[in-house]
Amino acid sequence: MVEVLRCSVCSAPLSPSERSLRCVRRHTFDVAKQGYVNLLHAKVDAGTADTGEMVAARAEFLGAGHYAPLVRLLAESVRASTRPESGPAPSLIVDAGAGTGHYLAGVLDACDGDAHGLALDVSAPALRRAAAAHPRIGAVVWNLWQPWPVADGAADVVLNVFAPRNAAEFHRVLRPGGTLVVATPGARHLHQLVERLGLLDISGGKAGQLSETLTGRFTHVDTRSTSRTEPLDADDVRRIVLMGPNAHHLQRGVPGGLGERLDALQGTVEVTTEFDVSVFRRVDTEANESNVSNDADELTEDGG
Repeated sequence: MVEVLRCSVCSAPLSPSERSLRCVRRHTFDVAKQGYVNLLHAKVDAGTADTGEMVAARAEFLGAGHYAPLVRLLAESVRASTRPESGPAPSLIVDAGAGTGHYLAGVLDACDGDAHGLALDVSAPALRRAAAAHPRIGAVVWNLWQPWPVADGAADVVLNVFAPRNAAEFHRVLRPGGTLVVATPGARHLHQLVERLGLLDISGGKAGQLSETLTGRFTHVDTRSTSRTEPLDADDVRRIVLMGPNAHHLQRGVPGGLGERLDALQGTVEVTTEFDVSVFRRVDTEANESNVSNDADELTEDGG
């Protein structure tokens, strides 16, 4: 994994040195005891990174299997795009905005061969879990809106699940003909909770935004969807809210605020989860950098 990483200060290759990574210019980055490395050298804006509370809620909710259909669809999409007739089995899968590594681990389990995964995320609490999510995952703390500390053409597949979409970096780190797999919320995703709790509605217009963001760098191959409606108890409803962008708008202590509405929940709620998974092929031509989207709405999708 270290072979594909680059120094975030000078872009030189990194090599292991005891419990750290170091480049030839002696820029050094400590490897945390949990197994991830933080290559950031600047702070990120408040409200961008997932907090420990958000990560804990996500781990509990995903661990219960509620998003298993999405994991299966992601794995199927990667496998279908990397079959022998499409090209060699993937060697490196980069998950851009990996969170706890839940989706990346599921994809690695489903892939033939010895594919490895690189989890990139701005949240250190999330990557503590990602580093332990699968024996073939390496985890790096990084802000996806900055040029990634990854070598050109290093990845066979890039995953992007409810995360910032930096089209220029997707294109740069993918090998020629590489595959981009993007998951976005479907039109009905959590619609019952949007209505009942007044949540952020993050599903509208995503297909159009996605196409616009990737124009000129990728060609669309396929889009498949999965959805189901199931009863969630009050604790799981709280978890699904706390693990996503709504957690930054709890307004704790504010009468009538989201925090108070969540605390008052009882019984079960029928909740629809719906996802679109789109597959794109890298276009092997240079594209205009202005195609990169900096839409603030892309910074925090709903609860991957």
